[in-house]
Amino acid sequence: MRRGIAVTPMEIRADVIVCAATLAEELGYEVFSVAEGWGLDSTILLAELAAATRRITLAAGVLSVWSRSPATIAMTAATLHRLAGGRFVLGLGASTRQLVEGWHDLGYDRPAARLRVVTSRVRALLDGERPALSAVPAARALRLGQPAVPELPIWLAATGEQTIRVAAELSDGWYPIYLRRDQVRELGAGMSKHRATHPITLVAGPFTVVDPDVPAARAAAAACITAYLAAMGDIYPRVVAAQGLAAEVDLVRSTNTIPDEAQILLDEFAAYGTAATVQEQLERWDAAVDVTMIGLPPGLPWPQIEATIRAAAPRASAG
Repeated sequence: MRRGIAVTPMEIRADVIVCAATLAEELGYEVFSVAEGWGLDSTILLAELAAATRRITLAAGVLSVWSRSPATIAMTAATLHRLAGGRFVLGLGASTRQLVEGWHDLGYDRPAARLRVVTSRVRALLDGERPALSAVPAARALRLGQPAVPELPIWLAATGEQTIRVAAELSDGWYPIYLRRDQVRELGAGMSKHRATHPITLVAGPFTVVDPDVPAARAAAAACITAYLAAMGDIYPRVVAAQGLAAEVDLVRSTNTIPDEAQILLDEFAAYGTAATVQEQLERWDAAVDVTMIGLPPGLPWPQIEATIRAAAPRASAG
């Protein structure tokens, strides 16, 4: 049973994130993942987590391939890997049109191609190679100014057909969101066949809330999923709708909640309720992926976060 914790880009309480990471390490979780959107700079937070922890793997889950140059990403990744004593995983993703255009003021064009190019260039720089210069080809290309880290893992967040293809070809790990468990299992098996000599770590999981007040737990999970489907651009509703859930997505977007008629969205993408119920739900993910990530909805009060982390911990440590 391999478990990790993931916080969303909407969680901006740095002190809460640090407390969650130290508790996760104490309870035997394997990975702690920090997302980045338009709030906290996750790389600074990851440096703080590197100083506050000793064993748990720290993942950038994920950095946008639009917001930093490949050279900056490589420098940052190598630095965090050394600060964490080799415990850092670089997560990269093509992000969303709304975030790229509405926050970074950049055109969102051919995201899969961008993911491929940036991933390839970052990998080459981490391997100690000089960059292939295109904008100024006459310049003297430089190498990374610290020891190369070819062993640093790169995980790719991918949910579309083209970006999944990039992940299959270039990544050390696949970190999808909003894909149904059966699809994750099937696509992950295909990746393993494609990369038999270099297995890909499959990392995914549900938004998770443990509370003996089951309606309260459902409401917290539903609010998080609703925000992704109704207020964060077109990519998440499009991905979910394409998996046979178009009617349910339309309901969420029209009502700004998850009614009983759309309960399948919670069944597929959330785990909530009592500790015993959540453990049963998470075991379905354990059977589909290598590392089950416990997604913490943003803004949960600390007692609810602590209860969730403790209840969802790998069983050997949960007692």
